[in-house]
Amino acid sequence: MDASILLSVVLLIVGFVCLIKGSDFFVDGASNIASLLRIPTIIVGLTIVALGTSAPEAAVSITSSLTGSNAMAISNVIGSNLFNILMVIGIAALLSDLLMEKSVLNKDLRILVAITALFAVFIFIGWDISNYEGLILIFILIAYIIYLIYSARKSGAMDNVDKVTLSLPKSIVYIIVGLAGIIIGGDLVVNSASDIAIALGMSETLVGLTIVAIGTSLPELVTSLTALKKGENQIVIGNVIGSNIYNILFVLGASSAISRIPVNSNILIDVIFMLFITILCYIFGKTQEKYDKKEGIILVTLFIIYMAFAILRN
Repeated sequence: MDASILLSVVLLIVGFVCLIKGSDFFVDGASNIASLLRIPTIIVGLTIVALGTSAPEAAVSITSSLTGSNAMAISNVIGSNLFNILMVIGIAALLSDLLMEKSVLNKDLRILVAITALFAVFIFIGWDISNYEGLILIFILIAYIIYLIYSARKSGAMDNVDKVTLSLPKSIVYIIVGLAGIIIGGDLVVNSASDIAIALGMSETLVGLTIVAIGTSLPELVTSLTALKKGENQIVIGNVIGSNIYNILFVLGASSAISRIPVNSNILIDVIFMLFITILCYIFGKTQEKYDKKEGIILVTLFIIYMAFAILRN
């Protein structure tokens, strides 16, 4: 392997480590400050933790948008959302039946389908995601968080507060270190992934859909498998649905609000496939209110087929 490519691969791995550990530090620090301020656990989970797990995607996409690597900015979100549904849910379903709560099926999953469809419409309208459309996505994100908080208040889940585990100074240090890791990691991932793409003759779209998307989705995969090991199967589905919603609303919303993201017509198939997979996820849940081995096999197989198609298309 060429020395420059090897260096880019090493930097890519270092970037992923910085992103993932930076997200962990940021979430721990922010969550602890929330506990010090007596903010309920449910609010922390719906906001800080949810946004924290989307931080790797956000860092990569925003950095890509600012540096002009627009293909990677949007393909990272598409690839991450596909990986979350096809591999995270797929692998988890192969290991254990995943029961679907009716509230998640009838509310959150429907919202994900609607948001994914809106994302597709934005692209088809002008083959870009404009600053105006980015602001719309952020507005929807704020409305969604308010809706979640209202639902939590209505269900009486607002009373629980996590125990304080860090002092205020340590919490602040965690947040600063976490943000630094996210920013540095995002920069390393975008630059090294772009260098690898150029050196190997790969398109930025392919790198974003595969290497970068899988790397930035590692927090969701680790979190879901850990929850599955503890028998908390429903967390897997909630984690994936929440992450995919935040990827579109927060990651793409922030990226396009900062800088308009033009979209190449070649990504049309990927957008349609993402919408199809999201609808399929809803249909599987609606059919029997769970995901079992059969669905797991279908989802993982679809991911393998899609990856083969993406590579051959390049």
